[in-house]
Order: sequence, then structure tokens, then C-alpha cells
Amino acid sequence: MQAIEALLTRRSARTLKDPAPDDGALALILESATRAPDHGRLRPWRFIVIRGHSRAKYGELLAEHLRRSRSTVTEEALQRERNKAFRAPLIVVAAAIVDPEGKIPVIEQVLSAGAAAQNILLASRVLGFNAVWKTGTAAYDGTVKAAFGLASKDSIVGFIYVGTEDEGPDMPRPAWRDFAKEWEE
Repeated sequence: MQAIEALLTRRSARTLKDPAPDDGALALILESATRAPDHGRLRPWRFIVIRGHSRAKYGELLAEHLRRSRSTVTEEALQRERNKAFRAPLIVVAAAIVDPEGKIPVIEQVLSAGAAAQNILLASRVLGFNAVWKTGTAAYDGTVKAAFGLASKDSIVGFIYVGTEDEGPDMPRPAWRDFAKEWEE
């Protein structure tokens, strides 16, 4: 697949199933992620891979976050939260390990991790898989961050769900012209 084709056909998958990328494909996907722009060569990205039985542990982490963040929660809501871990056979937690005291602004460090996450989406597509980028309030929670070995200063930029897409209808895309304009003197 040509790069421009990957860019123009990329879409967030609705449903993902097995097979997930094997170890070789995952290595290519993550190597692609590390090619993201990186002002100051800080390499702020970290990737936590969740697959197999680890997804149940991730589901419990999401359910516990929901329990802590809401005053009342039903068992049905907790189960829906647990089930999010099984949206795909592989999940990559994309994070930014930031240095707030450094010369590179924190926003640029987080944007670098965001660019790495986008590279994961594109590399997955090129290799015949698809992915969807999710966040939610759990991505901003200190306890969730700590469970992944991250500090409170760090950012989870996304939970990237990766697998094989069940084909579905493509969503219409807006025209690029609706988002661009010439800057005039």
C-alpha cells in the first residue's frame, strides 16, 4: 500500500477481531511509532502492549476507575467498562513521559507522543490491520497512570485498539477545503 493510500483510506475501525498483529508486525508498528517528530530528541513516547489474558486485568482497571470516579454505579455499567478491554485482540497504551523542567515545552512532548500514536494507526493499516484511538476519563486518572508505571506528570495520549476489521460502511469525510484557508497580507 502506498503511503498516500494509507493516509486517504485510514478510518477508525468499528469492530476489531483476531487476528491481531503477530510479534513481527507489532515490532514494525512500534518501530514506525518511534519515527514520530521529536523536538529535542527526547523520545518521550512509551508503549504498553496489552493482549491475551492481560486484557481482563485492563478491564478491571477500567471498572475500578469508574467505581472511584462516580458516586453510584451499577454492576451493568461496571461490566460494560470491563468489556472495553475486549474491543480488540491487542491494545497499545500510547503515553508521553514528559519533562516539565526541560527546554522543550510539555505540549510538544505530548504532541510527539500523539504523532507516534497516529503512526501506530497508519502502520497497522499498511500491514492489513486496523485500529481505533480511544481515551476517556481513565486516560487522565493518576491511579490508571500509576498502574501502567507512569508518573502523574505523564500523559496517556490514547488507548489504541488494534486487530482485523470487520468490514463496515465507510463514514463520509468532510472536504479538506472546509478546514483550510489561504493567509493573506
